[in-house]
Amino acid sequence: MMIALLAAACLGQLSPGGASPPPPVAYVVQPGLADRMEVLSPSQIGVGGWLGARIALNQKQRLLNVDTEPLLAGYRRKPGSHPWIGEHVGKWLHAATLAWANTGDLGLKAKLDRVAADLIACQEPDGYLGTYVPEKRFGLFEGADWDVWSHKYNLIGLLTYYQHTGNAPALSCCRKMADLLVATFPARKSIREAGTHVGMAATSVLEPIVLLYRFTGDPRYLDFARYIVKSWDEPGGAGIIASIRAGKGLNETANGKAYEMLSNLVGLCELARATGDDELVHGVLIRAWHDVVANRLYVTGSTSSREHFQPNRVLPDRPSANVGETCVTTTWIQFNLQLLRLTGDVRFANELDRSIYNHLAAAQHPGGDDWCYYTSLEGKKPYDAGITCCHSSGPRGMALAVQAAYFRAVRDGGDALVVNTLEDSRATATLGGVETTVTQSSGFPEEGVSVLTIHAARPARFGIRVRVPTWLGGISATAGGQAVEATPSQGWVELPAREWKDGDRVTLSFPFSPKLGYQGRASTPGGAFLSYGPFVLAYDEANNPGLPPASTLGLVEPTPKLTRALGPDLAFLGPVADRRGTIHRAVFVPFADAGATGGRYRVWLRMPGEPAKAANSLLGDGEEARSRPGNQDGSIVDGDPNSFVVTFDRTPSAEDWYSVALPSPARITRVVFRHGHSFHDGGWFDASKGRPKVQVRRSTEGPWETVGELATYPATTAADHAGLKDGQAFECKLVAPVAASAVRVIGTPAKGDDPGQAFSSCGELEAYGE
Repeated sequence: MMIALLAAACLGQLSPGGASPPPPVAYVVQPGLADRMEVLSPSQIGVGGWLGARIALNQKQRLLNVDTEPLLAGYRRKPGSHPWIGEHVGKWLHAATLAWANTGDLGLKAKLDRVAADLIACQEPDGYLGTYVPEKRFGLFEGADWDVWSHKYNLIGLLTYYQHTGNAPALSCCRKMADLLVATFPARKSIREAGTHVGMAATSVLEPIVLLYRFTGDPRYLDFARYIVKSWDEPGGAGIIASIRAGKGLNETANGKAYEMLSNLVGLCELARATGDDELVHGVLIRAWHDVVANRLYVTGSTSSREHFQPNRVLPDRPSANVGETCVTTTWIQFNLQLLRLTGDVRFANELDRSIYNHLAAAQHPGGDDWCYYTSLEGKKPYDAGITCCHSSGPRGMALAVQAAYFRAVRDGGDALVVNTLEDSRATATLGGVETTVTQSSGFPEEGVSVLTIHAARPARFGIRVRVPTWLGGISATAGGQAVEATPSQGWVELPAREWKDGDRVTLSFPFSPKLGYQGRASTPGGAFLSYGPFVLAYDEANNPGLPPASTLGLVEPTPKLTRALGPDLAFLGPVADRRGTIHRAVFVPFADAGATGGRYRVWLRMPGEPAKAANSLLGDGEEARSRPGNQDGSIVDGDPNSFVVTFDRTPSAEDWYSVALPSPARITRVVFRHGHSFHDGGWFDASKGRPKVQVRRSTEGPWETVGELATYPATTAADHAGLKDGQAFECKLVAPVAASAVRVIGTPAKGDDPGQAFSSCGELEAYGE
């Protein structure tokens, strides 16, 4: 009920005590390259339904409730607690302003005014608004830092606040910050030397500098923006444009750092718009976009592993790979939104769908108050309620989702309303010279039908364009007894300009069904996933008690036949096969909802007809455990030694073990242990204290009995792993068959270069019979 009420509020009903925000402040400088699709103010759009509930929770449970004092602390008392602590308040101002403009919530507006005023009050006479002590500012007296980066987010936050409130002190503060940057770079040093990641952290200030130019008309800011771009080509610079034009992948550009590079590309979009440089759009920006989509994009709409772009089609999806940093997901959304505005090309709208409904929503806790830093496609979701870059970026992405729902287009035939969502929603815009509101009453995601209703004080002439997402076979639109149909290859359903009257309706029909998807992945090939509409689905073990773990399951049908599961949440029932081919009926939920209760989940399962890895291991369907939980969320029974686990917890230990309890007792003749990974501070067994032992339990509660050892395990020590390789296998053949209910390997963990602790790792534990 709470979610439904929040979604209704987001749809356009102002929150209690709400007030309509004023129209956004207009730019002084008109764009040199006019948008094909004009973005609307969040105050002109409301989104309900499934996505609207997520948007509303972001506003109510995160932005309104977050304690902003820690975000301001580094400004009130310098230096800040860590180098980039200054970024958070600007990110919050950006997201909170968009959310307030969308809802009119007076409580959020009061908080916005207070935080903006407090931040502005921290500005120093020369314009500096950072968290560094004087001798370290902008890295003038020592190495690269994050000072310009924090100024970037202060500019973005305060400019957004100015745009939607008209607050003059905010604009003045931004001008002072920019004037200081202009006076500092390049007069005192190159801006590329004032930021990490080949200077990309600092040069990403490009975006708000261009916006400030458009708000003020001051040509110095445009000159500074052009200087920033030129700095990329200095010796040691990022070389972003030159690299992309030379055909290099983004993983080969600068140092491949995804968040910072995408941030620079977003700024380049603003520069192209301001200057009219269409070649920059088609010769650089769209080429960069193609590179990500073709080679570096997860099916859930994010990119990056360990915060970097990886080689072509290398898409590791386990927690150890630090998949899909939420900052990257949000900036990828910004990039697609920019390109959609500039070109009107449906491809960018489709990627917005993929990202918002999947990786962005998956990083957001369903309660709305927390975010993941990384969100892998399997494992557990690491919500941590901390102050991290991603906890500040995720709310920005969810706030921007509002502006991805509707646009206004101006074409030769006149105005057109662009409908880019099939959720319950509404949009208000001046169309054909008349302020018009179009509401969409939709059955999505339960049913493939919705109705657009026109509300206008007098007749207005305009067209309507409805996007046909790639997850649909097509859309048919019926208005005034006439039907128009379109398929994804056509991109849009076009209703030509006509005179619309108050109460006129357009009925949209868009049937969709579950699909089986694949992806060519050089890193982990051979997997498949299920989808329903825009939602990538996942197997959540918490919803499937008594069924085998996700790592052991495969999909059954090339054409999936899922049925809707009972209950208020979106969930489906479908068949899966375990390692031995036994069919089970499993529950699948959207990736966005998977793992919300802390359990394990998995998007990729075996393809239909694909044989299970290590299918004859007697432990394949067993229950795994280890002596200490560690900080690596993998599996030792999934047939993949790359999905390893560790016992690392920063404490010493004299003994580590890895065990698997069999579903039922079985006779075993040999046991195979596969090493996980050797780290600088441990991850292996210390064989100088005795080689790892193999033990069994003959009954569920029986004692552990030693039945052998890993005799070929190398002569490791506490500090030396003796050349152990990832996934290296060690076999123990038993003297005689043993009837076992559980199997484990036990040994002394190693310390590496940190004698204050010890831990080990395991890639796989297998057992075989006669």
